[in-house]
Amino acid sequence: MAELVDAVRSTPRLIAVGAGTKPRLSAVPGVMRLSTAGLRGIIEYEPDEFTFTALAGTPVRDIAAALAAQGQYLPFDPVLAGAGATLGGTVAAGLNGPGRFRFGGLRDFILGVRFVDGTGRLLRMGGKVVKNAAGFDLPKFFVGSLGRFGVMAEVTFKVFPRRAAALTLRLPAGDAAGLATILTGAAGTRWELDALDASLDEGAVFARLAGPAPAIETLAGEILARWPGEKLSAAAAEKWWTDATEFGWAHPDGALVKVVLTPARVPDLAALVRPLPGARVWIGNGGNVAYVSLASAAEVPGLGEHVRQAGLAALTLRGVAAPLWPAGRARPAIAPAVKAALDPQNRFPSLDES
Repeated sequence: MAELVDAVRSTPRLIAVGAGTKPRLSAVPGVMRLSTAGLRGIIEYEPDEFTFTALAGTPVRDIAAALAAQGQYLPFDPVLAGAGATLGGTVAAGLNGPGRFRFGGLRDFILGVRFVDGTGRLLRMGGKVVKNAAGFDLPKFFVGSLGRFGVMAEVTFKVFPRRAAALTLRLPAGDAAGLATILTGAAGTRWELDALDASLDEGAVFARLAGPAPAIETLAGEILARWPGEKLSAAAAEKWWTDATEFGWAHPDGALVKVVLTPARVPDLAALVRPLPGARVWIGNGGNVAYVSLASAAEVPGLGEHVRQAGLAALTLRGVAAPLWPAGRARPAIAPAVKAALDPQNRFPSLDES
């Protein structure tokens, strides 16, 4: 930990980098990239308390394996775990997988963070238990911060017991309007779906049920009675959800852009990407987020302009030659105050430096 503090204090301008699975987020010109690869390992894990603390450079897949051995998991389904994403990088990116739909996102599970701020102080914010003293919940500001507030050293999370059983349904929808109809209808029912994603390219919605096997079979029957579809085999379901969280459906060497939307705007998004040859789209969180894969980073500005005109927001995850905020960036009033408090010397790049 002392080495991390020394590295921050001795570097005028820097940004922390994990495994580089979302390279555009840390591609800031003129700023040194500080690897957190040496900060690896689970420091504390209390299965009975459903909490763990791990160093920021720990691969998420290592944490997932340790949790699985105790019948537990991170319900928001961290993305790119198989690709080597680190815990700190996952927090900084603020991305969630399919489980976000039912259980909430990463922001709802982070309990505490230990980090080095812009003045070189090693600070701890939050706690290591679920029931903690009330106060300013600063750890949540690190979620989606893109490394602009400090260098995370360790992070504490709460976890859940693993689901007893799961079943995935594929519900063909035809076109984007059909996808929006199913996404909206399924989200407003009593079924409490474990995940609700869709593929614009396949024209189908994928609904995951979780719980006791007899119960989810009954619910599956009700859903299929409303929207004809099919039950996926365990192998097919695993492949679909793995492709979703690992972006296996995306162009391997292209650009990847996150777009925030609502289920009702799915047809609008389909219209935006239609002129872009080779564009691929995965829709997550019941239609509240989409990921657009483009064959080339050169196509991102065009997509961004359409997204901006539609009143939506976007963030580039891959494609270092593309703008980080292709549709412009919202500037919450509180963000400058947090930045000034944690990094008064502007040691870390601001979110406007991209």
